[in-house]
Amino acid sequence: MEKPTRYPASTAPVNLARQLVGQLVRPSGWTVLVVAIAFLISTPVLFVLSNIFVDSREIWQHLAQTVLARYILNSLWLMIGVGCGVLVIGVGTAWLVTMCRFPGSRLFEWALLLPLAAPAYVLAYTYTDFLEFSGPVQTALRSLFGWSYGDYWFPNIRSVGGAIAMLTLVLYPYVYLLARVAFLEQSVCTLEASRSLGCGPWRSFATVALPLARPAIMAGLALALMETLNDFGTVQYFGVDTFTTGIYRTWFGMGEREAAAQLAAFLLLFILWLILLERWSRRQRRYYQSTSRYRQLPSYQLRGIRAIGAGFACLVPVSLGFGLPAAILLEMTLKNASTTLDERFWGFARNSFILAVITAGLGVAIAIVIAYGLRLRSNMAMRFAARIASMGYAIPGSVIAVGILIPIGKLDNAIDAWMRANFGISTGLLLSGTITALVFAYLVRFLAVSFSTVEASLGKIKPSLDDAARSLGHSPASTLVKVHTPMMWGGLLTAAMLIFVDVMKELPATLIIRPFNFDTLAVRVYNLASDERLTEAAGPALAIVVVGIIPVILLSLRIAESRTHQTNS
Repeated sequence: MEKPTRYPASTAPVNLARQLVGQLVRPSGWTVLVVAIAFLISTPVLFVLSNIFVDSREIWQHLAQTVLARYILNSLWLMIGVGCGVLVIGVGTAWLVTMCRFPGSRLFEWALLLPLAAPAYVLAYTYTDFLEFSGPVQTALRSLFGWSYGDYWFPNIRSVGGAIAMLTLVLYPYVYLLARVAFLEQSVCTLEASRSLGCGPWRSFATVALPLARPAIMAGLALALMETLNDFGTVQYFGVDTFTTGIYRTWFGMGEREAAAQLAAFLLLFILWLILLERWSRRQRRYYQSTSRYRQLPSYQLRGIRAIGAGFACLVPVSLGFGLPAAILLEMTLKNASTTLDERFWGFARNSFILAVITAGLGVAIAIVIAYGLRLRSNMAMRFAARIASMGYAIPGSVIAVGILIPIGKLDNAIDAWMRANFGISTGLLLSGTITALVFAYLVRFLAVSFSTVEASLGKIKPSLDDAARSLGHSPASTLVKVHTPMMWGGLLTAAMLIFVDVMKELPATLIIRPFNFDTLAVRVYNLASDERLTEAAGPALAIVVVGIIPVILLSLRIAESRTHQTNS
């Protein structure tokens, strides 16, 4: 395995550039393969960015005069509201279940992750049916107090505030998860020192634990904000105009592909700025552990009103983000099983399953190639290619869809024209008319999920095994197949399962790229909800939620194992 070369600070930029060029000019086979994969995965993003340089003053003038300001303001309001919400809920609950003991605290450690199972658009459809004028809540209020229409005020869930609430309930686990892991990894010595200086629980949290966990919290916040910008189903259903709804409406409602590409480019630039801002904020201030000594973390035993308050603070987000919606969907599904779980439902489930299995298999295979190539040659070209290939998770699905469908559509038309001219045969839409383009979009978006998991599994294998296999005459490919892969089965299955679930839940890219008459469960839920057929949408929505529980279980087990290993080390 290659080691990176260090240069003096004064000549570092020039020498690093020379090193990168040299690695690309005289590459190994693995370098060529990984760079080729990275280039292919990045083509949709590059296409969208290329639209920045297209002369489109008339398009931008029209957008600026009509909808652009509304898209920007609504997107900013969503980010501010969701950002504040996920920080308060995620960090607060992570500290409570990690450092405090109260009735149910062990249960809440994993239960607080359950809202990850439900996409925001499922919550939006469920709560709309539950809270609307004819829903059970307002009906009960009118019956109880004798009110009629106009006698009382009730908040309108189909608003920016409602969208913020739905997104906060399903996205706070990103902050909770990373904050809890950061709290678990903190050295017991720092907290003991804080206690010895007379700091109470809240002061220790504010002055010691929170600063140490700040990088992880910022990373979780960035993920939540990126998912907020990626959301389509919730904001579309609530009538909140954002960039994702604007891209879809501009393309399919107005037929303006160039304008849609321009909006996608604007949103992509904003996402890239957000990524750079998050990394810059973490680099400005760094926090280090002063010791590697880990023991059972000191905990605060809560009693009385404090224990009740802590339990209530953890119960509310779990109940609103998972418990209540799941119960409503289950009740609606069982009551209308004959109409919700019909033959068409199983057809949509089959389509979702096929797409998820194909994408999971390809995603894991590609992740293995990239991670193993990085293990063999950890040079600048390989590291840069790996980072480029795994950046798709931060890109909204609607942006990826635009970056794929326009160039692939042009390629399809060019192939069809050439075949007609030379052979008199029409090939039709070979790529954009099949699931090929859709699977490619999923790979661009979710490759980062499998790569991070596979890389972590591969990193646990000692390099001495590579040397031993090489001494026995095995090539790198043979070593990967016969030595590493059997040792990584657990990580590979986890990576495949995470991609599987993400594909089942993905809506924006699926809605834009899917072939004609090829709907998935997510698209079926969206179509039924758009037609206000919420009862029929309950079955497919419940199926998505049930599948989404799988990664919650995997994440809970991984968190528990991480602290056990640290305590025993």
